[in-house]
Amino acid sequence: MRLLYVEDNERLAQNTCASLESNDFVVDWVATGADAVHSARSYSYDAIILDLGLPDMDGLSVLDGIKQANADTPVIICTARDALDERVKGLNAGSDDYLVKPFDSSELIARIRAVLRRPGGALGLKLNLGNIRFDTNDRSVEIAGQPARFSRRELDLLEVFMRRKGRILSKDSIENALYGFDAPPTPNAIEVAIHRLRKKLQDLGAASTVHTLRGIGYLMEDDGQ
Repeated sequence: MRLLYVEDNERLAQNTCASLESNDFVVDWVATGADAVHSARSYSYDAIILDLGLPDMDGLSVLDGIKQANADTPVIICTARDALDERVKGLNAGSDDYLVKPFDSSELIARIRAVLRRPGGALGLKLNLGNIRFDTNDRSVEIAGQPARFSRRELDLLEVFMRRKGRILSKDSIENALYGFDAPPTPNAIEVAIHRLRKKLQDLGAASTVHTLRGIGYLMEDDGQ
């Protein structure tokens, strides 16, 4: 899942991004309110982490701009403003959670997963397609009741398809879900990744596969249907 992290403290941002990425999130980091609003309007995010003390804009104004761009994207405020009235303002302004600095990255990750598990959120506890079971809590996969091992990129791609089962996905939409704007994919990376995932699913006896619809995109469905 792809996150937008808005934080002007470079050292904190680098450490937090490293923790998030080690927990299988794709992270775009920006340091200003203007870049945050622009990114929210330009890309699709599963959640946004927002500092209020930004150098160019008030954080609550940034929150308003983000919500205008996509009202359904959950926003977690992470700030040093710990007064009760500040927390109330942030929650009343539309944030989904409020975390006071300093914080442990494990708590932030737990809060991200909590908001993504809410109704309408991106994080379902268990995904099912044919004989494939994907537990998004520990990112484990079973095929026909047997544990199945995948590389991190294969897991990321499988999760994208299983969350959108039965829907045609364009190459651009897959790239948007898997890669941050600071780490764009190499040429043919999506095609190679899909080829490897398709072969792995076939070798493991999956009843579902990824179909290529030339000139349109890709579709994963239960071949038994």
